[in-house]
Amino acid sequence: MSETERANLRLAETYSRIGSIGSTPTMAAFENAERDGFRITEIRPGNYVMHDAMQVAPWGRHARRLRPHRSHDRREHPRTSRRVPVRKLRAKSTASSERTARPRRLYQLCVDDFDPTPDGMTETRSYVDIDNLTDRLRSVPYTPILRTIGRVAEREAIEAYAVGGMVRDVLLGRSTTDLDFVTVGADTGIALAEAVAEELGGRKAHVYPKFGTAAIRIPDSGRDRGPAEEALPADTLVLEFVTARKESYRSDSRRPIVETGTLEEDQYRRDFTINAMAIHLAPDRFGELLDPFDGCRDLARETIDTPPRKPSGETFEDDPLRMIRAARFATQLEFRVSDRVFEAMQEKAERVGILTQERITEELHKILETDTPSIGFKMLEAAGVLPHFMPEIQRLKGVDVVNGRDHKDNFYHTLEVLDNVAERTADRPGEETRWLRWAALLHDIAKPHTKRFDPDDGWTFHGHEDKGARMIPDLFRKWRLPTDERMDYVQKLVRLHLRPIALADENVTDSAVRRLLYEAGDDIDDLMTLVRSDVTSGNPHRRRRYLNAFDRVEEKMRIVEEKDRLRNFEPPVDGYEIMETLGIEEGVAVGIAKTWIREAILDGEIANEHDAAYDYLMTIKDEALRRGALFDAMQDRLTGRENRAMRAIKEAVFEASDLPDDRAAALDYLEDVKNEVLSDEESAEE
Repeated sequence: MSETERANLRLAETYSRIGSIGSTPTMAAFENAERDGFRITEIRPGNYVMHDAMQVAPWGRHARRLRPHRSHDRREHPRTSRRVPVRKLRAKSTASSERTARPRRLYQLCVDDFDPTPDGMTETRSYVDIDNLTDRLRSVPYTPILRTIGRVAEREAIEAYAVGGMVRDVLLGRSTTDLDFVTVGADTGIALAEAVAEELGGRKAHVYPKFGTAAIRIPDSGRDRGPAEEALPADTLVLEFVTARKESYRSDSRRPIVETGTLEEDQYRRDFTINAMAIHLAPDRFGELLDPFDGCRDLARETIDTPPRKPSGETFEDDPLRMIRAARFATQLEFRVSDRVFEAMQEKAERVGILTQERITEELHKILETDTPSIGFKMLEAAGVLPHFMPEIQRLKGVDVVNGRDHKDNFYHTLEVLDNVAERTADRPGEETRWLRWAALLHDIAKPHTKRFDPDDGWTFHGHEDKGARMIPDLFRKWRLPTDERMDYVQKLVRLHLRPIALADENVTDSAVRRLLYEAGDDIDDLMTLVRSDVTSGNPHRRRRYLNAFDRVEEKMRIVEEKDRLRNFEPPVDGYEIMETLGIEEGVAVGIAKTWIREAILDGEIANEHDAAYDYLMTIKDEALRRGALFDAMQDRLTGRENRAMRAIKEAVFEASDLPDDRAAALDYLEDVKNEVLSDEESAEE
């Protein structure tokens, strides 16, 4: 075996030991390569492309879809290293026993002689020698605010620093609207905030004395700006002030015991090295960098790590949310996590159980809104954190095999769909497509509940779209998501995500197209984005066939919509006109008439016009009134647990084509419907 082949084998074993493709690779893979005189250039078909100079960029798709390294200065990173011959080998995963008959993964690794700066390539940007950010701050639009705060702090004899994410983002060249400031000395944070608010033209400082913090919010455009704000961007700025503190935690609580501390103690309590940097604001030292834990080194390594004097396990024991934040920062910045951080996440995973769901959900939003959200979910799953707060997503993972027939791993498929949605909506802010991304994450959520094996058809998931839609309200309540029109939107997309492919057949009627346009309404474009993203086949011919089918569906919808004007469709005869025409009050009879008029229009029986709808009302009014009276009679009969059958009775009154004409026979028919529902419930309870 050659040296290259031995290096390949060792790298494959190291990479696969975490357990599943898409997990964060360990630093040992890099170290082994460098020690053996090799440079990793590529690992396929997982979700990582490894660049020269030990850079790693985790992607959500296979290596054949190489994109430029998402550096903060793209000019310094080429598309990828030069290609070298690929050697194929199989690598067993130590976690294979956790999956049901999961097939082995084929890893392809590319290595060649190690050269930190190959011909035609530029050395990776180094942050290690930076000790002052003054030059970088010249191009930052909020620098006038920083200088103003420095002058006010000096005048008030308060020691003040800018800290955390703002310092990190200045180094990375990223924009931010959240500026954090630390002061030294009891109550100085609130005092400085109030003085700065006055200096900025009498703005209001929002004070939170219980926590010793204060915030100033500078609204976006359309406001009066003070002299220090003239260069600011239109986005709202949030200035947060806090007194330096040190924290200690009890094992049974997520709430820290807080004491006034020094700047160093405040930096030490922070989650990761890249978030523990600070800069001086005093005029004579403005921009000087304070980096006690080598955050700059970790920026250069593109690594999420905890302060070195503090074990990662202790960090996550103190505040388990930091495990999810580690995944969030790795996703936002497209960094990796250090070995010790990943191992601590595995060790402390169950600690997330003490967190409030609101804190977790806020981090999930931020992961979902990134360019490649799969990174965070794969990392959380690989570390064993995900099942402790999202077991429903965890249950998607795994492959079953019966008689040699398997199905796709729905966890990885779901994340690929999520990445596809992010890519297809890259021209829109992540916040704007937040709920479309939630729909992508949840579109197959019911597959574990509907999975069946048929000897002829293989694995099926019949009805998973309907069951999944019914699961959405409970999931939204559990995850503390809004139960308003945003939930309705996600529920709608989950319920409809299989409908467009059924319309690709050349023989599909206009009626089916009308019905989809009506049900989707203004969300039809987002639905088509989701269904196109749902095409994840590795077979390019099959993928193209599906996408071509969706092209035909969209053309059909365009033609029908232009002809029938169905987007946001409402029947031309509304409920008020029905009540006035029939001389009745609001009730089931009105709903029946309105529904039947709508269905007649969608089926193409009548035109989408008032006169045609009114004439149709005249032909159905007697039957609508009869059925409404039957429903009222049944409603009067129901008592106690019998009311559970109300929905089924209403569906029968609206839709049953075999409802007898005779009143007594019709009531007996509806009694049978009630008894069937109650019987089914009793059987389920047994």
